[in-house]
Parts: sequence; structure tokens; C-alpha cells
Amino acid sequence: VQLQASGGGLVQAGGSLRLSCAASGFSLDGYPVGWFRQAPGKGREAVGCISTSPSDGSPYYADAVRGRFTVSRDNSRNTVYLQMNSLKPEDTAVYYCATRLKSAWCDLYTDNYGMDYWGRGTQVTVSS
Repeated sequence: VQLQASGGGLVQAGGSLRLSCAASGFSLDGYPVGWFRQAPGKGREAVGCISTSPSDGSPYYADAVRGRFTVSRDNSRNTVYLQMNSLKPEDTAVYYCATRLKSAWCDLYTDNYGMDYWGRGTQVTVSS
């Protein structure tokens, strides 16, 4: 069972990147997926979360990224995406994806959406 974020890189402010969260060893379509980031010297921050169905109102976004970032899923590819537009230098961080193996839904009552299985991150650097 493995979860891996990819697609990071160096981009200028105002640019775009699309991150991918790919799963191996299990199917993501039965689980929610959250995106998080951690900047140097700072704590982990939730970015967004998508449940298995939009019936709960997901995807959800942190205020800092709402309107600029979009979370989507392609179950045929067993992958969840984070499309990041209008990037700012303050978006610079290591980005992680995670899932919640005991539920189909993002938990809005915790600061990590209830995620309990984490993948390896990918670095995003936004230059000014």
C-alpha cells in the first residue's frame, strides 16, 4: 500500500502546477483524499480534501487557496489531482497527499480532515 505525490517543481508567481497523488496496492475511489503542505519552519497546513462523492459538499478548501486551487479525482487512473493556479511565493512548501482508510468522507472537525495514511511529499517552489 503506497501513496505518492508528484508534479512539484519551480514556477514563477502567477503560474500554475498540477500535482498528482497516485495510489498503489489499493483503490482510491473508496476513500477521501486530502492535500496538505508544510513550509520551512512552519507546521503542516490543510489545503483541500475530496470525499468519495460530492454529496457531502466536497471538495473543501482552506481559505488561503480557495478560488485558486482545485482538487479532483480520476478513479480510472487511481489518482487525485491538485490543480494550483495563480501561485504565490507563500505557496512554497512540500505538498503531501493523504487518505482516510476507515471512512469515505473528509472529516471537517479535525485539522487534518481525519486522514490517517500519508504519502511522500513533493516540493513546490514559487519564485517572486
